[in-house]
Amino acid sequence: MTEILVLYYSRYGATAQLARQVATGVEKSGAVARVRTVAPITTNMEGEAPAIPEQGPPYATIRDLEETDGLVLGSPTRFGNMAAPLKYFLDGTSGIWASGALVDRPFGVFTSTATMHGGQETTLLSMALPLIHQGMLWVGVPYTIPELTTTTSGGSPYGASHVAGADGRHEITREERRIAEALGERVGRLAEQLRHGAVA
Repeated sequence: MTEILVLYYSRYGATAQLARQVATGVEKSGAVARVRTVAPITTNMEGEAPAIPEQGPPYATIRDLEETDGLVLGSPTRFGNMAAPLKYFLDGTSGIWASGALVDRPFGVFTSTATMHGGQETTLLSMALPLIHQGMLWVGVPYTIPELTTTTSGGSPYGASHVAGADGRHEITREERRIAEALGERVGRLAEQLRHGAVA
């Protein structure tokens, strides 16, 4: 069975909402979504996250990357970049980079921002860069998804996105939901094809 890792960091819940839509799309493709998060980090060296989160999905490990057939990675925007906890996790993947374990596996990216022009596309690009270095194959959202041209909030060909609002309380719009599902579905479908050599 094809399995896709949906890996995200969410501080206030908006990116987690989007992750659920991505996972729904993965499941629609016939693949299994393995949903994981990463531990928060702090400048306080005394503070350490518990080994198991109090709620939500488990924390990701390197084995989650190794054992799955594709990845959809999500982060809120931090000054046009991915959040530090996700970057910290990715910085610890040099071992699988050296082994080439992720080469030719598909990946997609998603993000949420407080404002419409709050760095969505640069954040998606920042998340893609380390995965390209891993040899993974970037899966975007094609314009054959009609919601990509009708959305007045989040969504781009680079990946799914959500405008959460300054207070983080905006619900995911119908268009944002569909774009996120389409991304998950496409990564799941392509991972299945790559597993069976159906993609030239």
